[in-house]
Amino acid sequence: MADLRGERLQVMLSPEELTVIDDFRFKHRMPTRAAAVRELLKLGLNAMASDGAGMKSSNYGVFSRGPDGHTSGSDPDPAA
Repeated sequence: MADLRGERLQVMLSPEELTVIDDFRFKHRMPTRAAAVRELLKLGLNAMASDGAGMKSSNYGVFSRGPDGHTSGSDPDPAA
């Protein structure tokens, strides 16, 4: 399968996003971050195939976005 992966995709992640990916990876006993990201892409694309019409690009983040960038869902006001 590796010989079929001719394209490299570089993605910048926040520390929170990387933690979520690592947590998913370890929970599902995946060998690499790349494998975890591919699985998450597959799951997300399958989910979006059924009801993704009309979404804005800002809806696609792992966490909600505030005026200063990404914020975790557990603390709606990081300045507080």
